[in-house]
Amino acid sequence: MKIGLMGKKVGMTQIFDQEGKALPVTILQIGPCLITEIKNIESHGYEAIQIGYVKINQKKLNKPQTGHLSKQAIPPLKYLKEYRVESTKEFTIGKWITVKDLKMDKNISVSSKSIGKGFTGCVKRHKFSRGPMTHGSKNHKQPGSIGAGTTPGKVFAGKKMAGRMGGKQVTVKNLKIIDIKTKNNIIIVKGCIPGKPGNIISIHQK
Repeated sequence: MKIGLMGKKVGMTQIFDQEGKALPVTILQIGPCLITEIKNIESHGYEAIQIGYVKINQKKLNKPQTGHLSKQAIPPLKYLKEYRVESTKEFTIGKWITVKDLKMDKNISVSSKSIGKGFTGCVKRHKFSRGPMTHGSKNHKQPGSIGAGTTPGKVFAGKKMAGRMGGKQVTVKNLKIIDIKTKNNIIIVKGCIPGKPGNIISIHQK
């Protein structure tokens, strides 16, 4: 079955396999997550479940959020996210989803917010080549021609220029699960995941 969970990034390290090769891995603390709503074709036109993560004080939620959760006697949760599923028959409101529901033999996709770099220039943002640094050149890190003139008389949208870099939602697909620690709700994934330690992440396994 399709399964989605929320968690946070703990950090990166390396482990050694049986052949003695070093593998870069990311440690994720996943769930437990509580099913807060079930959507089906009759009511919403598609099959999906909504899960909640991290219990908080009810005073930190607004009235719509409190009303939504109190309908099903769900405790106040900070994060809510919806996941599409093939069938909702296996899910019930109030059921906890943990790392025990993940399968070792299937890869996962992880979504997270990448680290923000702020406003950057073309060289850092798009890997542009710099100009000469000597002989009176004043074109060190300038963007160069952007194509504007009588024709077309404008700059086309999507032109690679200076701007804000990072801080966007990024998804990394087909990451292999190395190990699952059910006692501490931790999974170890091969490879890197965008974002810094402590970021809220979302994983999906088909």
